[in-house]
This record gives sequence, C-alpha cells and structure tokens, in this order.
Amino acid sequence: MTRRNHVLAVSSAGGHWVQLMRLRPAWDDCVVTYVTTDAGLEKVIRKHERLDEAGFCLITEANRWQKARLVKQLIELLIVFIRIRPEVVVTTGAAPGYFALRLGRLFGARTIWIDSIANGAEMSLSGRQARPYADLWLTQWEHLASPDGPDFLGAVL
Repeated sequence: MTRRNHVLAVSSAGGHWVQLMRLRPAWDDCVVTYVTTDAGLEKVIRKHERLDEAGFCLITEANRWQKARLVKQLIELLIVFIRIRPEVVVTTGAAPGYFALRLGRLFGARTIWIDSIANGAEMSLSGRQARPYADLWLTQWEHLASPDGPDFLGAVL
C-alpha cells in the first residue's frame, strides 16, 4: 500500500475559502486537513469529503490590525502542524495562509500560495510577504505574472 500525502489546506473564511474549495479536485488522492476561521465551514467539509479522512481545524480569525489575535492564530496553527505534520501546505490566502506557509517551511512541507482572484491590480499584502516561503507562488491574473514570479497557471473562477 502506498502512503498518501497529507495536505493542509488553509484559508480565511469568505472568498478565500470559496476559492480553496474550488481547488479540492487537485488533492483527491491525498489525506486532507482543512484549516479556517469559521466553525460553520466544517459542515461544508463534512458534506463534500469522506468523513473518515477529511480533517477540520478551527483557528482564530485575525487581521493585521489585531496583533494579539494574530499571535493566538499563529500558536493555534503551530499546534496543528505539530499534531498533523503535513507534507504539503496549500493556501488561497490572508493571515492564516501566510502563517501556514512560514510554518510549513519550518516543518519541511512543500508550500503553495495561490493569490486571491480579488487581487487583480496587484498581489495581496499576504501574498507578497509569503513569497519567500512558497515553493510555488501563483497569481490568478495573467498580467500579474512575471519571470521572477508570481506564476500564472490559470484561475479558479
């Protein structure tokens, strides 16, 4: 029996989550743990994934103006990494995704950042900051791609 990769799929709630869910077919052959900031989204996972395989972790919602909440979010993600030890981290963004990429690098995981489709004029702040920690750094807008990155491989919308 071959071992299946464990993917940690991370995003904030809202549009980032919607885009992450559209990527689900990419990890059909993997064990997946979803991490997000809205407890109600666990129902979405349980509805669409095999109950015995998909994991769900809830972390604190935070943004760049909520420093104490960001620290709490980082600690919660660290606990997830210690417990799960994923081989791959994929994120569509915001603060949880940024922290997940940083931790993914520390834990030796392959890391993928897919910037939000909403950022059509420029890469998001989180996306720009995540660049050094992403093995694959993607934009969903062809005109934002450059030889130094991010790369454009298509959009999820």
